[in-house]
Amino acid sequence: MRVFLDEGAYPPERAHETDAGLDIRARHGQIICSKASAVFHTGVHIDLPEGTAGLLVSKSGLYTKHDLISTGLIDEGYTGEIIVKVTNLGDFDYMIGKGDKISQLVIIPVRYESVEIVSEIWKSKGRGTGGFGSTGR
Repeated sequence: MRVFLDEGAYPPERAHETDAGLDIRARHGQIICSKASAVFHTGVHIDLPEGTAGLLVSKSGLYTKHDLISTGLIDEGYTGEIIVKVTNLGDFDYMIGKGDKISQLVIIPVRYESVEIVSEIWKSKGRGTGGFGSTGR
């Protein structure tokens, strides 16, 4: 995967060789107020491999310890700057410093299926319309 960095941007990197996600860092620091969101311009541009997409996923430590979440999808053809929106679900403001890890980028395979409009969906897979907790706890 080819990566271009704007001035002051940090390269995506894995903390460990077998980590699924590449850490994305904040190019600039800012406070994320409680029950609010902040947008981070990372200065990172990627050229994804053919047949893949980039999935921005919350860092587990930020989520479990500080109630911060981030998510996003980067299509294969997008080469613009990665912009991460971090939402603070917690009761306290949180300071993200310059260079802090704010999200992680996971490269996933994608199938480009065509869409066929039909008059009904067959219930051959056993689940039917059951969902949203229909199978119990």
